[in-house]
Amino acid sequence: MELPTLWFGIVALLFVGYFVLDGFDFGVGMSLPFLGRDDTDRRVLINTIGPVWDLNETWVIVAAASLFAAFPEWYATLFSGFYLLLLLILLALIGRGVSFEYRHQRPQSQWKRWFDGMIVVGSAVPALLWGVVFANIVQGVSLDSGHNYTGTLADLLNPYALVGGLTTLLLFFTHGVVFVSLKTEGALRHRARRLAARSGTITIAVAAVFLLWTGLAFGTLPFWILAAVAALALGAGWLANARGAEGIAFTMLAVAVAAAVLALFASLFPEVMPASNDPANGLTIENASSSDYTLTVMTWLAVFALPLVLASQGWTYWVFRRRVTRASVESAAH
Repeated sequence: MELPTLWFGIVALLFVGYFVLDGFDFGVGMSLPFLGRDDTDRRVLINTIGPVWDLNETWVIVAAASLFAAFPEWYATLFSGFYLLLLLILLALIGRGVSFEYRHQRPQSQWKRWFDGMIVVGSAVPALLWGVVFANIVQGVSLDSGHNYTGTLADLLNPYALVGGLTTLLLFFTHGVVFVSLKTEGALRHRARRLAARSGTITIAVAAVFLLWTGLAFGTLPFWILAAVAALALGAGWLANARGAEGIAFTMLAVAVAAAVLALFASLFPEVMPASNDPANGLTIENASSSDYTLTVMTWLAVFALPLVLASQGWTYWVFRRRVTRASVESAAH
């Protein structure tokens, strides 16, 4: 396998890791108004992702850094043309992170409601806009001969991209609610399971529309295979949740998110940024990649660093594997 192709696959896997891991904690953040009946409930919800949310977000930093180093032309076109969308995502992530840290600093209910609202918005905005970004990458955007985006923000908010954004929003929300049912007990756990059943039904319908739209317009054989895996996993996750098998439901939804993201990358290959106005202006793996020397050095770094990152993250999840209860949260407050 040639190095540019290898790094296209590595970048795809890094974004898979980000969307699977940060996706479900976006879902937990968005669930606060639906599952948090009082302050203790909301603290339980936040505590389910408290030890891992910042670790999950490091995946997007690694993915963006790898994109910059391995495909500088792709990075330049993406971050300049999609600047406003990516800036909104960044601001939302900053507000969300600040809210997790500052929510408990004062006892006033108004103070907590303000930061709870920031957590919800800071979770929903990236969940929506990441789908918009990747849908636009798949369908292609208007580029000039220098690979610069020539459209506007309104062009990026087209119907196909908005359906893509709604799909990621619903997928992450449902995945997060299933995670809540996996990590909590009592009434909150049962409410989360019921909410996941309702949101899962809507998610299946919207995801089916988006995958069919993508497949009919841009699909390849690998895309259809991965899209079928995503659809089957999403359905299996919904059934597992209905039967109270939270661990299986969470795993199946993770598989669904991973397969859907891989399907989008498969529909791109061997392009990385198609040009909708003139195919000659588009970016491919070959004309967007760094030199072989750069990619070789990066490959050796990845061989040593990636296992350490995975081991560290796995250890963190293992240490904080127990369910979060109202009693434990209440006792910690006294």
